[in-house]
Formats: sequence, structure tokens, C-alpha cells
Amino acid sequence: MSSTKAKVYIETTIVSYLTARPSRDLIIAAHQQLTRDWWQNRHDAFDLFISQAVIEESSAGDEQAAENRLQVLAQIPVLRLNEAALQLARELVAKGPLPEKAGVDALHIAIATVHGMDYLLTWNCKHIANAEMQSP
Repeated sequence: MSSTKAKVYIETTIVSYLTARPSRDLIIAAHQQLTRDWWQNRHDAFDLFISQAVIEESSAGDEQAAENRLQVLAQIPVLRLNEAALQLARELVAKGPLPEKAGVDALHIAIATVHGMDYLLTWNCKHIANAEMQSP
């Protein structure tokens, strides 16, 4: 029996905001609260997925913070990085709107796309959730 839930790719900023100590910056604090509210009240309504890129990014930095992030991610299925995703990520940088320094962001987009995710959940508004970004 197949699931009727929408599939959501969880990008690293989500788990980072979910597990971080409350920020004094009002915008970041709001993002953290919205993330916690969504996680508490809505995440069970979706099938969640991550990638190895999310795990690697979540492993970086402060050891305790990384451990907290990885604990949240532990039960979420990991999507495989395949040749189609690598090719799309390369094209997003070479021919598309993403700069070379946004290679990992391109991977997030490509993995979510290739695996047919319904949503890519992120707070990355510079390269991923940026409606103003267009190809040159």
C-alpha cells in the first residue's frame, strides 16, 4: 500500500533551526519558532526525506549541536545521490541561476527534484527559496 502523504525534502536549515538554542535576533528567533511549531504540529502529515548532504552539513560545527541535529535526522530516510542528481546539480551551477559557491544548495535542489519530492522545506532564501533568482 502506497502512502498518500506528500513527500518533503528537509534541507539542513530546518533541522538547524529546530535544534538551535533560541536566538536573540528577532528574524532568526521567528524562523526557529515557526520551525518548531511546524515540526510539533505538522511534520507527521508528510513523508520526510533527507540526503547525505544534509547529514554532512548537520555533522559540522559544535559537537553537541551536531549531535542534536543528527539525533533528529536519525529516523528520516536518506535519498541516494545518483548520476541524474549530480548532473542536474552541475547544470544548476553551470547553466542555471546558482553561483559556483552554492554547489551544495544545487545538490539539495537536484536530489529533491530527481527523487520526485513534492516540497523542499528550507530557510535558505539566498539560493534555494529565492523567487527572484533567474538564469542569466
